Amino acid sequence: MTHRRIPPASFAVDERGGGNEDRDRDDADGEAPNREDLNREDPGRDRDDADGDSNREDDRSERAKREPMTVRPLRDRRYVVETEGGTYVVALDAGTCSCPDHEIRGERCKHLRRVAIEVTEGRLPAPDERVGVCAVCGVETFVPFAASGPRLCARHGFERGDAVYDRETGKLLVVTRVTDRRADEYRTDEGRAIEAYPTNAAYGAHEPVVEAVYAESLGPAHGIDDARRYGFPASRLVPVDVDREE
Repeated sequence: MTHRRIPPASFAVDERGGGNEDRDRDDADGEAPNREDLNREDPGRDRDDADGDSNREDDRSERAKREPMTVRPLRDRRYVVETEGGTYVVALDAGTCSCPDHEIRGERCKHLRRVAIEVTEGRLPAPDERVGVCAVCGVETFVPFAASGPRLCARHGFERGDAVYDRETGKLLVVTRVTDRRADEYRTDEGRAIEAYPTNAAYGAHEPVVEAVYAESLGPAHGIDDARRYGFPASRLVPVDVDREE
């Protein structure tokens, strides 16, 4: 950050633009101009200072987007930012960076801005997220930081109330929830693991179990919380608007 230098009083220059003749005339009158008078006589100065601050902010934002930086999430919810000028650690949720621009001058530096851009555009997990792997397709996905158990990506995930088809029977169901238990861990009322049923042999034992109710069991007096729930390996169910042969 560049600070506008204010000369010591003994070396002050009349900011109205006057030379020595103007200063001598002021001294002769016995009234040297004070800062309030100068500000009143130069109303554009405050505007210029504000414009300067805005320009510096814009410059940092442009450099955050333009300059080569490598950003990686750390395991403690912080990020490491590698640049040609050095390597710094950013805590986005706290709004801090280990670079001099932030630590010494207190500015919202280009490193903080770059991390915020990467998170906003979905290239990095937010501070309350971590990188996980979808149990169905193996693609990397962002999951809650403290989450455990198998996870699903946006393509293979489900929300409560989603209408889905069973690949095996073609019947219509409604999702009640996605559990954090694998198909080889989840037990039915019979005490059997979901993956142990012959109809689930083609699906991964490592997949999370999705609970759903059959649509035919629903009615005006029976919502999804009243009907009997069944568990399915995640990839056995497919949204109604997706090709079931996918």
